Amino acid sequence: MEDNPLPSFIKSGIYQLNLTAVFIDPVRLLNRSYTRFRVSPSTYYSRFFDSTNSTQSTNSTQSPKASEDSRKRKRKQKKKNKVQSLNEREQIADRRHQEVKPFLLKAHEALLEATDILKVLRNLRNDGCVVRECKELSKESSELSLMELGGVWQAPMYEIVLNYYHDDKTFQNEGFPLAHSIEQRVTPVFNNLVANEGNDDIEAELFNHKYIIPKRSCFYMSDLQQIDSLIPADSDCGFNLIVIDPPWENGSARQKVRYPTLPNRYFLSLPVKELCHTSGALLALWVTNREKLRDFVENDLFPKWGVTYAASFYWLKVKANGILTGELDLFHHRPYECLLLGYCKGKDTHSGKLARMNPIPDNRVFISVPGDYSRKPPIGELLLDYVPGPIPARCVELFAREMIAGWTSWGNEPLHFQDSRYFVSKTTEN
Repeated sequence: MEDNPLPSFIKSGIYQLNLTAVFIDPVRLLNRSYTRFRVSPSTYYSRFFDSTNSTQSTNSTQSPKASEDSRKRKRKQKKKNKVQSLNEREQIADRRHQEVKPFLLKAHEALLEATDILKVLRNLRNDGCVVRECKELSKESSELSLMELGGVWQAPMYEIVLNYYHDDKTFQNEGFPLAHSIEQRVTPVFNNLVANEGNDDIEAELFNHKYIIPKRSCFYMSDLQQIDSLIPADSDCGFNLIVIDPPWENGSARQKVRYPTLPNRYFLSLPVKELCHTSGALLALWVTNREKLRDFVENDLFPKWGVTYAASFYWLKVKANGILTGELDLFHHRPYECLLLGYCKGKDTHSGKLARMNPIPDNRVFISVPGDYSRKPPIGELLLDYVPGPIPARCVELFAREMIAGWTSWGNEPLHFQDSRYFVSKTTEN
């Protein structure tokens, strides 16, 4: 570990707390994908930041701990009563929780002891944001419903306009171009691979809505029936890092009407083997804490995909003052989510590349302040050391709702968080 990891965090968005735990700032991580725009921290952090949290003093790490300890006896009694009423499957889930709990507590304690990152944490929502840039999201009704748009019969005819800005270097003022030209390209937006192969992010237009496309990225927007179009003709062009965030059946998601969910059996048809690179792939699957789901993944989904389980990572969620977003032992609303990791063998089964990979440490914890509902932090960089095959890695996210430089994003709304209202232009800083 570095003696002072803070300068590295300011650049990378990753702060190493100890050997098995890190704190991450998703905004800093995402902003490495952009040159002309950047993600607005005030719109990313739309939850768990309020006037109380953001101004609470973090000079002492005892305040969050004291707040947690003050409820320990009540939680212990609640847990005792709850365990007595758990069914067999819930008892298995509780045992899983008890096994990982020490790692979560150790990671959280490391965060509370890192006073330098706590000071940064409470200002994340306004970090590097001048007053005129610190905006709030407009009403959701102003969003373009990509799922509804892709479901109508006219969808194959809809086109997206890609605007490429070329700076005029002929006339410059103190190093800054005085003018730029715009090159426009028009391409089908659904059931089509839309790519930005340049080294600058671009602005795209669809039905009077603007979207920011990261550098060196592409998306394929379709429903599950069209995912086979993503399969490469040659496995040497396949993906060696596959991240999947399925819309699992979830009562909470239905109540909030945020996105439609799918029955578990639908995910059995995902062509994971066909998407793999010749040398194989590391697969990262987001799952909830429901034991029924874990059982389905271990006994049905991974075997069908040809994936061998390797390790589990955990995303621990905190508020702006460093305390957990919920009680750790609250059975149905625990403040963490699980990322299951496994390997899928490629066609080149005799290369031995999987055997030469760094072993994945189990029970690693990454901590962050959550963004919008269902929005996962970009964790690809934490996985690169364990990816087999070519470098740089060929990365794909399935059921994606945003884009990252160097990645392919597939789903029925990969542009959701690319809406321009989530961004600010860097030109306002000059």
